[in-house]
Amino acid sequence: MPDCPRCLKPLPLCICDSVKPIESRLSLLILQHPQEQDRALGTARLTALHFKDAVLRIGLSWPSLSKALGRPVHDPSRWAVLYLGSAKVADLDTKSDIVAINRKGEIEDNQRAILRDIEGIVLLDGTWSQAKALWWRNAWMLKCQRVILGPAHPSRYGQLRREPRRDGLSTIEAAAMLVASLEKRPDIAETLHASFERMLAKYRAAQSVLPELAPKPRPKRDYRRRKRA
Repeated sequence: MPDCPRCLKPLPLCICDSVKPIESRLSLLILQHPQEQDRALGTARLTALHFKDAVLRIGLSWPSLSKALGRPVHDPSRWAVLYLGSAKVADLDTKSDIVAINRKGEIEDNQRAILRDIEGIVLLDGTWSQAKALWWRNAWMLKCQRVILGPAHPSRYGQLRREPRRDGLSTIEAAAMLVASLEKRPDIAETLHASFERMLAKYRAAQSVLPELAPKPRPKRDYRRRKRA
């Protein structure tokens, strides 16, 4: 089945004709785990196509934020890395749905000032274990500001791709939530959500006639081996 040369999705799933460019203040860096190049249901490349100042990198590690981004970054602390890990907004004493936390997983002081000064966002594209691998293999992320999300609703993936936690979102949904909130521009979220909904609609329509598009089950962790280790 031929792929679109721009979004790299199978042609029945391509929505490039409706991708609206977004002018944003924030820069966006998406780091995709090499094993998470899901042509059918992945959203990393679709997210990057929307933003003029977005960079998508596929790999496991980079020497620094500047190397990953491809240009100098003078103050990595003004870049936010979205990494949930074991932290949950629901467990913290806050009503915010975007929270800056420290290395201990505690709420940072001066939330409003920290989030206001963010100039770029790093998103980790992959399963929970793949995101964890990216986090631990790139020590420079500790120089950035870690943020976590507490979305009011679960991912629009629904039954197509189940997440182990309710706060797990697709890359495009995470970008929508973060950029729209930090820039106070709900139109950004509306644009990204519309693209995601259209992609999912095309997937569901194509799945009935193209069974090869059916999502492949993700490998499960071997907890028994982990317990014996």
